[in-house]
Amino acid sequence: MAYTSEKPELPVPIDELRARIPGWGADLDPKDRPSVPREIYDPGATGAHWDFPERQEEKWPRERSIEHAFLTPVFGTSCPPKGLSGAIRKYAYRRFSEARAAHWLLLIAADRVDVAESRVTGLLRGRPDNVIAETGVKAEFTRHGLASRLRDRRVDVVHQPLDAVIAMGPYLVGAGVAYAAIRRARRRKR
Repeated sequence: MAYTSEKPELPVPIDELRARIPGWGADLDPKDRPSVPREIYDPGATGAHWDFPERQEEKWPRERSIEHAFLTPVFGTSCPPKGLSGAIRKYAYRRFSEARAAHWLLLIAADRVDVAESRVTGLLRGRPDNVIAETGVKAEFTRHGLASRLRDRRVDVVHQPLDAVIAMGPYLVGAGVAYAAIRRARRRKR
């Protein structure tokens, strides 16, 4: 069982594992293990005074991998899932194993959706992102940005032109969509 000091029973007997997997159990004999002199089993030395820790209270349903029977006793609570990005995260945990690429791709997509949601929310609240300050564009002109980019031995010289596209791309696409919507609305009025 996870998170306890008990060692779980092996689902397959040791003799069957040795017969089926070449080299299985090669390090079971202490004479064959180089780390044995440093290994000292002393449960009292860890300072742990419990067998299973006290469980943290869940304030909302947490994401939990389908491989685990329950949540870890302690978990992070800084970013509760919200909006479309939260729904994508919940779906990734509910539907796919952590061993599947779909699980991780959905979590990456949820992060991108969360960024878009945050930008739209900030814009609607009247506090949009300050792209000039947050992307360091001003520092390019005031802190020898161009000179530092052209120095020798910079590994990231190849992708530097893409930095501007990645940082400003979503804003340019949004401006283009807004322009097209306004233009279409004006045409309909005529």
